[in-house]
Order: sequence, then C-alpha cells, then structure tokens
Amino acid sequence: MEMTALTIGELHELLESKKLSATELTQGFLDRIEAVDPDIRAFITVTKQEALAQAKAVDEKLGRGEKLGILEGIPMALKDNLCTEGIRTTCSSKILENFIPPYQATVAEKLHDSGAVLLGKLNMDEFAMGSSTENSGFFNTRNPWDPERVPGGSSGGSVAAVAADQAVYALGSDTGGSIRQPAAFCGVVGLKPTYGAVSRYGLIAYASSLDQIGPVTKTVRDNALILNAIAGHDGKDSTSAVFEKPDYTQFLSEDIRGLRIGVPKEYFGQGLAPQVEGVIQEALRTYESLGAIVEECSLPHTEYAMPAYYLIATAEASSNLARYDGVRYGQRAEGAEDVIGMFCQTRAEGFGPEVKRRIMLGTYALSAGYYDAYYLKAQKVRTLIVRDFEEALAKFDVLLSPTTPTTAFRIGEKSGDPLTMYLSDVCTVPINLAGIPAISIPAGFADGLPVGMQLMGKHFAEGTLYKAAYAFEKNTAFHTMKPGLGKGGAR
Repeated sequence: MEMTALTIGELHELLESKKLSATELTQGFLDRIEAVDPDIRAFITVTKQEALAQAKAVDEKLGRGEKLGILEGIPMALKDNLCTEGIRTTCSSKILENFIPPYQATVAEKLHDSGAVLLGKLNMDEFAMGSSTENSGFFNTRNPWDPERVPGGSSGGSVAAVAADQAVYALGSDTGGSIRQPAAFCGVVGLKPTYGAVSRYGLIAYASSLDQIGPVTKTVRDNALILNAIAGHDGKDSTSAVFEKPDYTQFLSEDIRGLRIGVPKEYFGQGLAPQVEGVIQEALRTYESLGAIVEECSLPHTEYAMPAYYLIATAEASSNLARYDGVRYGQRAEGAEDVIGMFCQTRAEGFGPEVKRRIMLGTYALSAGYYDAYYLKAQKVRTLIVRDFEEALAKFDVLLSPTTPTTAFRIGEKSGDPLTMYLSDVCTVPINLAGIPAISIPAGFADGLPVGMQLMGKHFAEGTLYKAAYAFEKNTAFHTMKPGLGKGGAR
C-alpha cells in the first residue's frame, strides 16, 4: 500500500521507527498532489516550502532521539475559511482572493503546536454557501470516485483531498451538513462536533449560531485523534463551551451489545433513493447482529427544519458579510464615484451569485415588518426541533439515518435549481439547528458510488458516536475501498 493511503497511526509508527522520515513523507504527499490535483482540484494554495520546513523540524527532533506526538510530521490540509497567519485565506471568494490573515485560527494553532505538517488550503463553496463546491469563486472540485460528479459541499475540497490520498486528514466546517454530506459523497469519515466543543476563533463566519469546525479522516480512530487535538474551551471564542474533554480514543470498542439505536422515520420518506435506503437497512441489520437494539422513533418537526435553517442561516449571513465593504480588507472596486458607490461596486464584483442570493434572503427576513413573521418564527421552530432531539435521545444512545438522500450527483445537474440543491442537506440540517454532534461514515455503495450513514448523539457525546461508528467500521470493509480516480470503481 502506498504511504499516502496509510492512517495516522500507521504513519506514526513508520516515523517513530525511522523507516520513513517526515521529509520523505511530506514530499510523497506533495508529489501526490502534483500528480492528482490537476484532475481533482481540491487545493487552492499548496504550501510546499512551509510544509517541508515543518517536516525538517520533526526530523531534527527524531535525530535528537526525542519521542514524537501522534500528529507530529503527519501531513494535513485546511479548508480555506480557516485563517492561517501569513498564508493566503480566500474563503473561495474573489472578495478575499488576496487576503493574508495576520493571525491564526485556534484549530490551526493547535494542530501547528501538535507538530502537524500543513500541505495547503482547500477549495470550498464561496463563504461555505453550497452543497457541491460548484459555488467556489475559482473552480469546481471533482469527486475522486467519478470526476464527472460533485464531491459535495461546502467542504468539498477537504473531503476530496482525503478521499484522493492528497492529505492524511483535513479540517472542514459544517453549518448545515458541510462536512457530513461531502464525506458521504466521497466515502470518508466526517464529524460535526457539538456546537461549542471546538473553537470557532479564526473561522470566517457564515452563520455564527450554526457553524462548527470538524475533522475529515479515513478512519474513525483517526477522527478521534484529531478531535483530541482540536476540541476544548477557548477564551478567544465567546461561544466556546467549558466541558471536561475526554480522550476520545478510549471509546473505540467493538462491543456495542445493548446500545440503543433510534431510527427516525421522517428521514426515510419521499426523496430517499431506494438504493441508499437499501444500504442503510443493511447497516441496521449489521448493528443488530452486533447486539445493538434498533427501534423506530420520531422527530415530528423535521419537515420544518429546512425552511427554519434557510431563514436563520441567511439572516446571520447577511449580518456577518456586511463587513466586506472594500474599506478595511479584501477587494476594493476601482472607479466608483463616491463611498456608497464603492461599497456597492465592491460587493457586486466580489460576491458570487449564491452569496448574493443568501444575503438578500437574510436581509429581507430581518427587515422591518418581516422579522416576527420569518426570523422570530424560525427561531421558535428551532426550539421545537431541539426538543424533538432531546426527547428522542432520552430514549436512545444514538440516532441513525442516511447522511444524504442520494449519492453524488453530476456536476451541473442541480446548479440551475437552488431549491433542489438545498434539499441535498435535508438529512443534515436539523443537527446544526439542535447543536448536537453527528458523524458520517461509509456504509456501502450504490451504483459504484459511496453511501454515507449518519449517527447523531447527545450534546458532548462524541465518544458514544465514535463507539458506534468504530464497531460498524471494524465489522465492514467499506472504509478500505479507494476510488479509481476516474477509471471507474474502487481500487
């Protein structure tokens, strides 16, 4: 097996035993990016010199006979809405095309302090608004399983890079499914942690009450290792939660006898592809064979989640994106007659169609005379959705559903119909409204394309999700399948 296909633990052993140097490992990934990325287009920026310098520092530490931390020397990449000091951070938008942050996002700083090697910054839907990465201001990212299909979004670059072995792991952000949906489309593991469990400091905001940073990995164990590194309270983030962080790897057990799994009936209705439902039903049988107790349950307000989400998210976006006016940083339009004209021209030139659409929706929802009718009502519905999850999770340890109603769709298939595109996230959006954790893991294949299974849990119960996900992973082989990168099928 090529070294770029190995897990964090496997690569750590090779580094510790000196069978492989950090520089050799990093160069191997840089070579992989050079070979594969012209087809996949996951990276916006490749930080070759910085990566090799970080790898050299790890090799020097090894040369002194010092022990390595589990993430030291392991190459990774970041979604391009996470600020990296001195490294261009674009949010895949023309308005931030040449923005170089003067500070580091907390998660980037934590990984840097852990000795991780940053390979570069990854493509995404502009300002994280989209479900296919077709809304990038620069180019489309392609699905490694079929380059004619989308990788999902908005963290499409993060997921495609991991699926194509261009990085061992990546970080993404999840506002309404933007880690889990692409993870399902590309056959990898993606976690949206509990809201507040991971600091948002340095994350370029879309919808502040919904955004959450999480890891994208090849295996459940790797995912737990990354959450160990990035989770925890941060005084720089006012929404960061104070909680006792466990070692998430201690939950990785194959023994799930007696685990109570609830299956929300609302996630198996109209719009769910029969092949996807068949894969999820087979996964439920696997859990039953492992001793889990599987029962149907109900989340009665699920049908209102999408309209509530698109009112709340767009309202928050219209506020958050007001700062991009050409005055303080980012693009500034030339040739305007006055300041107001410069504001308007800068935003007209700098934002793409989807971002403009969501700003207008949000501004309308917050406008005088409509606030109570739309935004306030959406917040009331959000409370009902939170209660639905609380009641269901009082009876069950985890809830299980498809991550997405279909497999990855073709590039251009839904880009002309925003409402159809929004429904790609119908299974993931309620989780962000509730603020609970959820993980997507590979559950099988339909017509040669990956199908993701979503596990949902109580607030700060990521450990329980990891336990359930790990047991399934160890008793199936779906996570070991690799895309043929355009040749069709797995390799």
